[in-house]
Amino acid sequence: MIRKRGYRFPDGSCSTQDNQHLESRGTHREFRCSLSRGDAVARVYIRALAARHAREHIMPTKRTIAKAKADKRAGKSPSTQAGEFIHEELDKIRRGRHGARSARQAIAIGLSEARRSGVDLPPPRKGRTSSSTRRKARYDSAVGQGRRKVHKRPRVAKAVKRTLKSEPRSAASHRALSRQTHRAAKRRGASARSTAARKAVRTKGAQGRSMAAKKAARTRARHRR
Repeated sequence: MIRKRGYRFPDGSCSTQDNQHLESRGTHREFRCSLSRGDAVARVYIRALAARHAREHIMPTKRTIAKAKADKRAGKSPSTQAGEFIHEELDKIRRGRHGARSARQAIAIGLSEARRSGVDLPPPRKGRTSSSTRRKARYDSAVGQGRRKVHKRPRVAKAVKRTLKSEPRSAASHRALSRQTHRAAKRRGASARSTAARKAVRTKGAQGRSMAAKKAARTRARHRR
């Protein structure tokens, strides 16, 4: 008999019904299934489930990567491409996959995933963030561009997941994101905001400009009440 280790999924699925031993360690659920040597189908099934679990909870989805690539083909900036990963990260927080200490941390996680997925997003300038944050951004960019291999640290990854699980979900609320947007806008000058707005007009297209105008009108009407 071979003892096979892997993940235990929320539905409790495992390929064998007998000799199934389950254990739980903190927030990380695992299972052990006793498989016979001839049960190759069960082993393939377990690997597929583990890969699906990793894609859904850790890696960005294929849909998000496809959206980022479409933005790149449309000539949009790397920050716009990274926005797709930020949207996915906020959606994960709202659905309860994990939390974040603040909206700024949630955005930073999305930017890290974008860099690792190949978005050519430059690291923050010196003086804007800490040296460790800039070093992490350079590492993520090198991994995404294929210039460096991923340095896997399973123990650190588990600790990070456990910490994020305990963080609040309010970081992805509309109020928190609005405050973060206002703080970021205040740090930029009037000319920088004007340049960004002009570039957005060029890249949005007619339909995008129409949708943005309608949304702005709804926002103004809501604030008048």
